[in-house]
This record gives sequence, structure tokens and C-alpha cells, in this order.
Amino acid sequence: MRVVSLVPSLTEAVAATEPGLLAGATDWCSHPADLDVVRIGGTKNPDVEAVVALRPDLVVANEEENRLPDLDALRAAGLRVLVTEVRDLPGAFRELERVLVTGCGLARPAWLDAAEEAWAAVEPVGDLRAVVPVWRRPWMVLGRDTFAGDLLARLGVRNLYAGHAERYPRVPLAELDAAGADLVVLPDEPYAFHAGDGPEAFPATAAALVSGRHLTWYGPSLGEAPAVLSGALRAAFR
Repeated sequence: MRVVSLVPSLTEAVAATEPGLLAGATDWCSHPADLDVVRIGGTKNPDVEAVVALRPDLVVANEEENRLPDLDALRAAGLRVLVTEVRDLPGAFRELERVLVTGCGLARPAWLDAAEEAWAAVEPVGDLRAVVPVWRRPWMVLGRDTFAGDLLARLGVRNLYAGHAERYPRVPLAELDAAGADLVVLPDEPYAFHAGDGPEAFPATAAALVSGRHLTWYGPSLGEAPAVLSGALRAAFR
């Protein structure tokens, strides 16, 4: 079977389960580090002709990361396209099984069981109110109905914008500063927040610098995500 993945986390999931299936992946598919497949452009601008030329049996995509016109073009070319929808942790587990077992015809991998067990045993780090920027210039934060927001909630972090009408609202910095957060959570993707870029904007609030891969990817990283994210959250108060 030949699979093309248009989603970095799904690329890692397929590679960790049966790497020989992958025929192509996006330029943003960075895991595993030694992945050696044809690169077919970005998640938002894949080279549709290049994907078709690979003659995959299956293209895996995501309704949030990939654009409908590209997916429609792949279907029009006769390709089978499986589109995932992930808004919370249970949904991630369901969709991973759908991609790997139903879509790729593989046995359910042990890493997926281990990830479910890790999250079933997770203990909240506290009861913290947070804002979670994902971009700056302009500032954008996690809003309602997001996978990352659900992970944080399971770790005892309440997103103050979880009730916003938008999933990724633009919010002025002054409003974020006045929101009453105990914590600002700064992932290193999609915007690459780091110690010198992000925390200085919230001088009166504890800042947790977290791995974007562990906060936003649904794949093998889910197994270690509870420990990695918990450690980063606790470090913000040391």
C-alpha cells in the first residue's frame, strides 16, 4: 500500500506503525527525523500534481490543516482521501485508529494503547486559569473547541477563551493581560515562542514554555505528552 500524508502528526503516526507505507509527505513533516519520502509542498499548498503522480492508495488529511479545494482536486483525480476531524483527545484516539486500522489496514499499534493509558492516568497540575497564544503580530489565542485546549483542561489548565465564539480569536495584548490569568502557556509552534520571545509580553504572569508537538500533535507524541506538558507547566512556578 502507498500512503501520502498531508498532516505532520499523521505522518509520524503512520511512520511509527508501518514506515514502508509512506510514499510522500509535506515539507512540514519533521518526525521522524530520518523520514525519507517525496516532499509534496506544504499543508496549505500541496502540489496536487505531485501527489497524483505518486499514485497513492490513500491520502490522509485533516479538516483544519488542509484546504478543501486541494482535497477536492485530489478526489477529482481519482484518489481516495481520508479526512480526520480532531477537536479533543477522545476524537484524536478514534481518528488515529480510523487512519491506521481502517484506512491503512494495519493492526492497532501498541503505542496507541500506551498513549491512551498515559492519559487515563494523568493527574492535574492544579486549577489554573490561562491564556494560550498561538501567534503574535497579531496576537491569536486558543478559543473554543480545540484539541490543545482539551489536553490542557485534562492537566488542570482552564483556557479563559474556551467559550469564545471563534476557535482561534485575535485578541489585543492589553485584553490578554487583563483577562485574570494565572498562567500564559506559550507553545513553540505554530509560532515559535521561546524564552526571549513571548514571556516579556506578560511580565506580571507566570509563563510556561511548552512543546508544540506535545500540545498540538495527535500521534506517537501523545504517549509522553502528559509528562512533558506537566513538567513544563510546573516549571513556570519555580
